[in-house]
Amino acid sequence: MRADPDSGILDRLIAYTDDHGIETIAELWSSATARSLPGALWRIYLIRLLVHQDSETASYVYRRGVEELITIDPVVAGAAEPTSVAEITALADEILRGIFEGDFAIALERAAAFCRVSAAGCLALAADAELIHPERARELTRRALRYSTFASDLASCARLWRTDSLD
Repeated sequence: MRADPDSGILDRLIAYTDDHGIETIAELWSSATARSLPGALWRIYLIRLLVHQDSETASYVYRRGVEELITIDPVVAGAAEPTSVAEITALADEILRGIFEGDFAIALERAAAFCRVSAAGCLALAADAELIHPERARELTRRALRYSTFASDLASCARLWRTDSLD
């Protein structure tokens, strides 16, 4: 598949969760260790699902993260600027496509960068909401932690892939 990707098969594979839900993939991969091939695949599919479920919020969080960071992560993630709903969903789709075509480690690094940007956005929004909406701030902080953990796991998977050590 990776050596000579057939676009029709690739499109069907990517659309599988859109048509059938993520439950089947969850049964296969969600219990895998985070720093494994199935663990990485699960996280990328989950990121895509979350973006598609609420692309308005995902684009807002991402834009806020871009404003907060002084790193190269927004460039590595590769979202068009300004990052609207269309751009954030396209980015999630591109990252998922990248795991099947192109350099797998780059797809993992893009996903990790996306997560770091989103984590920064969640933390900034949590700080804004803390005094007026403390429960919302706590939820955003929890989401930032999940994004940050995903980023660390995906970056580790990219390193493991490059050394042919990702199981």
